[in-house]
Amino acid sequence: MATAQPNLEKRDVVSSFIFHFPPGKPSNPVVALFRRSDKVNTYQHHLAPISGTISQKDKDPLTAAWRELAEETTLTPSNLTLWRTGKPFTFRDPSVGREWTVHPFAFRLDGPESAIQTDWEHERWEWYDPRAVRDEANFGGVPRLKESLCRVWFEGAMSEPASQILSTGLNRLRTDHKSGANELTAIALNVFRDFIMHTRNALDETWWTTVRMVAWHLVKNGRESMGAATLNAVLAVLTEIEKILQVRGDMAVTEQEWDRILPMMDFQVSKRASNKKRVMKSFTSYLRSRFLGNGMGETLTILTMSSSSTIQDSILDAFAALDIQMLELRVLESRPLFEGTSYASSILCRLKSQFQTSDKKTLKVRMYTDASAALAAEGVDIVLLGADRISAQKGVSNKTGSLPLVLSTKQVAPSVQVVVLSGLEKINGTSGFIDDDEPEDYGPAEVVNTWRNDGIEGVDILEQAMENGIVEVENVYFEWVPFSLVDAFVCEDGILDVGSLQERSRQLREMVDRYFGDL
Repeated sequence: MATAQPNLEKRDVVSSFIFHFPPGKPSNPVVALFRRSDKVNTYQHHLAPISGTISQKDKDPLTAAWRELAEETTLTPSNLTLWRTGKPFTFRDPSVGREWTVHPFAFRLDGPESAIQTDWEHERWEWYDPRAVRDEANFGGVPRLKESLCRVWFEGAMSEPASQILSTGLNRLRTDHKSGANELTAIALNVFRDFIMHTRNALDETWWTTVRMVAWHLVKNGRESMGAATLNAVLAVLTEIEKILQVRGDMAVTEQEWDRILPMMDFQVSKRASNKKRVMKSFTSYLRSRFLGNGMGETLTILTMSSSSTIQDSILDAFAALDIQMLELRVLESRPLFEGTSYASSILCRLKSQFQTSDKKTLKVRMYTDASAALAAEGVDIVLLGADRISAQKGVSNKTGSLPLVLSTKQVAPSVQVVVLSGLEKINGTSGFIDDDEPEDYGPAEVVNTWRNDGIEGVDILEQAMENGIVEVENVYFEWVPFSLVDAFVCEDGILDVGSLQERSRQLREMVDRYFGDL
C-alpha cells in the first residue's frame, strides 16, 4: 500500500547569490555563502545564499531579492548589480513540512567586501569557489544549494569552452545598448549555434535539457526588454532540433541527424534576413495603397524617432520603388544616446550611394529635439514606429518618447497614420515569460555624462544630491504605445489586426510552455 504524501506548506522564496570577480580573473569568481544562525526557523547552521520568502507586498521575486539583501547584508544597488536571473524550480522537503519554489538570482559585488554587514540570521559568511559547492550532506549546505547555484552560474555545469561562449555572448547582449532587436537576435542565434557546436560529444537527454536552458538564458539574461525577437528565434531553433532528433527516450541519434543541426541553424539566420525583406515589401505595398492611390504621390512626409535598420531600409526601398518625388524625413534626436542623429546620418549616406545619379527624387531631412515632437508633427503623413516588443495586452514597446510623439501628432495632425513596422518575431507570448511590466532602466550615468559633456551648469550640485539620495535620475529605455493609438501594423505577412496578434501570442505561449515548462 502506497504511503500517503504529507500535506506540505507551499512557500515561494528567493535565493540571491553574491559573486565577486577578483581583478584579472573574470572567469574565476567566488561566491558568498552564509551560515544560518540558530535563530532562523529552518536549516540552522547550514550554508546558504541570501534567501527569504516572497511576500504579498512584493511586486515580484526580484523586489523580494533586493529587500532581503538590504535587510540581511545592508547591500543595495549602490554596491550590487543584478548579474543573472535563474529559472525557478520546485522541490519538496517533508523534514521541514515545506514545498519550496526557489527563484534564484546572481548579483555582482561592485564595492569592497566590508560593505557586507550581516544581521542576526547569519553566524558568519565566507567566499567559496563555486565549483566546490556540492549537494552533499558533508558540505553542509541547504537542500538543493548546488542546483540553485547552477541555475545562475551555469559555468559549473558545462564544459569550459561552451560556458565561455555563453557567458561572453550574454555579456555582449546585455551591454549592447545601441543595436536594435534584429541585430541582438542575430548575435543570440550565433552564440546559440557556437554553443551547440561545442557540445557535439554529449548528445543525450541531459544535452537536450542543457540546450533548452541555454535558450532560456539567451532570452532572460541577454536584454530581456528586447528579448521577444530572440525568444521567437530560439523557439524556432528548438522546434527544428526536436524534429531532427525525433525525440526518443534515450535521445540517441545518428551522425547524419547531428550533421543536420548546424546547417538548420544557419538557415534560421538566413530566414530572418528573408523575413526583413518581406517586411520592406509590405511597407512599400502599404504606401502604394494608402497614399499613392489618393493623389499623394508627389510628396510624402514621415516622422520617426526609431533607429531600426528595418525602418531605414524600408524607407529607402519604398522611396526607390514608388513614384515619390519628394520625401521629407523628420527625425527626433532621441536622447540620451542620440540614436536619431546617427540614424539620420546613416540614411543620408545610404541615399547618396543609392540615388547618386538621379535628379528625379529629393530627400529632405529635418532634425528636431525630442521636446519639439509637437512642432515636428505639423503636416506629417505618417508617424513611423519600430517595435522592440509587441504585447497582446499592452501594445507596442518602443523607444521612450514614442508615446508623447504619437499623442502630440494625433493632436496636431488628426489625419496622420501611426504605423508600426516590425517583424512578427517581436510578439511576446502571454505567459509572462518576458515581463511586460518590468522597465529597463540603465541608470543615470548616460544622462549625467551627456549633461557634463555639454557643459550644463549645476551638474556638480545634482551629482552631489544624487549621492545623498535627494535627487534621482531616471533613464528608462522603453515605453508602451497602446494599440488604440496605432492605425496600421505592417509586418512580413502584410497588415495585421489586434486579433491576429493575440492569436500569435497564444501560439507562442504554448511553445514557451513546451520547451521551458519542465526545466
